[in-house]
Amino acid sequence: MKQPPEGPFPPERLARFARHIVLPEVGGAGQAALERSHVVLVGLGGIGSPALQYLAAAGIGRLTLVDGDKVDASNLQRQTIYTTRDIEHGKAVSARRWLANFDVATEAELHDGRIGPDNAPALLEGADLVLDGTDNFATRLAVSDACVAAQVPLLSAAVGRFQGQVGAFAGHRADQACYRCFVGDAFDAEDCDSCAEDGMLGAMAGWTGTFAALHAVRVLLDGVSSFGDPQWGTVHLLDGMTPAMRSFLIAKDPACSGCGSAAL
Repeated sequence: MKQPPEGPFPPERLARFARHIVLPEVGGAGQAALERSHVVLVGLGGIGSPALQYLAAAGIGRLTLVDGDKVDASNLQRQTIYTTRDIEHGKAVSARRWLANFDVATEAELHDGRIGPDNAPALLEGADLVLDGTDNFATRLAVSDACVAAQVPLLSAAVGRFQGQVGAFAGHRADQACYRCFVGDAFDAEDCDSCAEDGMLGAMAGWTGTFAALHAVRVLLDGVSSFGDPQWGTVHLLDGMTPAMRSFLIAKDPACSGCGSAAL
C-alpha cells in the first residue's frame, strides 16, 4: 500500500471524516491511508452497490469500477445506487455518476465490460485490494487467479436468498489460501443458481455488501492502525434467517491450480 500523505487534512476533508479520525482504532494515519488506497470493485450489483457507497463514504481515494451489465428494473429491489432513471443505462457509467455526485474528490475509473485473463492485469495494476461481488463462479475464479498473478489481495463476497459470505484471500502468499482453494475447480462453468430463480431479500444484499466494505477497511488498514486485521483465509457466513454469523478458516491447498504447486 502507498504511504499516507504527511501533514494536516484540508478543512473540508477533515470535517467530512472527523468521525473516523477521532476513533483511536483508525485515527488520522488510518484515514490518510484510506485516501491513498486504490480498490478495484468488480461487479456493481447487489453487493457492489452498497459496498461502493461505504467505500466512498470511508474516503477510499481511487476506485476502479468494473461491470458490463445494464440496469434493469428488477435490480432496484437491492442495487441501491440506481434509480428508475438509470434503467437501460450501463451500471459502470451510472455508478460513476453516483460517485461524482457523492464525492467529487474520489478518483474513479470505469470498465464497462467483463473482467478476464486478457484485461485483468491492466485493471488490477496499482491496486491495493480487489473486492469481487460478481454472481457467477467463472468470473469469481478468473478474478481470483488474476489476483494471485498480480499479487493483489482479494475480498470475495457472495449472496443468495437469506445467506451471504465474505472472505479475504491472499493466495499470492506462500502460506495463504486463495478463493480457488475454497471452492475448487468444479465451478469454472457459469452454472451457479441465480437470484432470479431462487429469490433474494434485498436487505440481505445490503448486509453482505456493507460487511464487505467494513472488511475492506480492515484489510487496507493492516499495519497502519489497530483496526487493520485482514483475517486472511477466514470466510464469514451471514445468516439472515436466524439472524447470526459464523466464521471458518480455509487452508491453502498445495495442489490448487490457482495458487498451489500446480499453478507454478
